[in-house]
Amino acid sequence: MKLQQLKYIVEVVNHSLNVSATAESLYTSQPGISKQVRLLEDELGIQIFERSGKHLTQLTGAGQEIVKIAQEILSRVESIKAVAGEHTNPEMGTLNISTTHTQARYALPDVIKGFTARYPKVSLHMHQGTPSQMSEAVSKGIANFAIATEALHLYQDAIMLPCYHWNRSIVVPKGHPLASKGTITIEELSTYPLVTYVFGFTGRSELDMAFNQVGRVPRVVFTATDADVIKTYVRIGVGVGVIASMAFDEEQDTDLVAIDASHLFGSSTTSIGFRRGTFLRSYMYDFMERFASHLTRPVVEQAIALKSNQEIEEMFKDINLPVR
Repeated sequence: MKLQQLKYIVEVVNHSLNVSATAESLYTSQPGISKQVRLLEDELGIQIFERSGKHLTQLTGAGQEIVKIAQEILSRVESIKAVAGEHTNPEMGTLNISTTHTQARYALPDVIKGFTARYPKVSLHMHQGTPSQMSEAVSKGIANFAIATEALHLYQDAIMLPCYHWNRSIVVPKGHPLASKGTITIEELSTYPLVTYVFGFTGRSELDMAFNQVGRVPRVVFTATDADVIKTYVRIGVGVGVIASMAFDEEQDTDLVAIDASHLFGSSTTSIGFRRGTFLRSYMYDFMERFASHLTRPVVEQAIALKSNQEIEEMFKDINLPVR
């Protein structure tokens, strides 16, 4: 049994059992991967994959268990490399972050500016995606950190640390009937077409919940994953915007009016997460503290020692998180 064989079966699963795509991503040949998978199966005396002709169709029952263990082994191998890097080149490495547009555009620039100035030899990569893509990136080791608000149930194998709360604003063009109102009710808002986030994105569930509580259905006419796109369609009159308050830029959005909606919708909490069992480099601890000042290294290490995210939530319940 070789580490290369374990890597191949994990990558085949990561590429939806497409051996050709796996070979391309690993810069090797399709026959080479197929041969190594067969050799591993022969050595173990079981099939890892079920087949239809030359095509892999699904994991066998045993294969599911083997791939899970292989993922853990490969993760530990990466941790060994990280430990070595921490001692030989403590300020050199990579940091991959998976997040949404709103976080990347409005919450992270100052953090990343300071981080890259402090760690010029760390190669930082940001990937924007859906909640499921973000959780998958962390579980597969593609991303070191996910910065997420929605669908935290997808992160059962990750350690999720709460960073800050945030609220929403209603956004309309200047001259709109709502622009001069200091306070808006759900009933008033329900009479207008809405432009907001895609369901499952950036706290969208809080909006739907608020309408449901008063027996109304939001008239959503346009959705997007990008707050800047939402504001564009508010500008052309498609509807009233509901966005994260942090996504309203007073300097650039001078043609729009933002109305606080914290009384209408419950606040959302943004968390930063990483795969359980990951060896965190010193610069990773530093990044977390830059993003959320209460996430000092001792606090993060205390959270890592806990068994579940429910225990972590309990640990943080008495901490007054900042509001953005």
